[in-house]
Amino acid sequence: MPIPSDISFTDSLQSSKRQLFYEHHTRIAILMIVIVFILPLAGVFMRGLPGAVWGVGLSVFAYYLTPYTVLKLR
Repeated sequence: MPIPSDISFTDSLQSSKRQLFYEHHTRIAILMIVIVFILPLAGVFMRGLPGAVWGVGLSVFAYYLTPYTVLKLR
């Protein structure tokens, strides 16, 4: 079942819609896995503990907003 391209922002935050998106877009899913692991590590090396917190926050933000952004840009 493909995910509709006219998805609203609140619909994109639902776990089932996000999972469906990442199942259909495997390259984006792999990129998000890399981002989720790299950003906190980069934050630690750049700014220490506050950088790690920012890195975790940015990676979570990117994980939740990527499905909505990609579907709106297409």
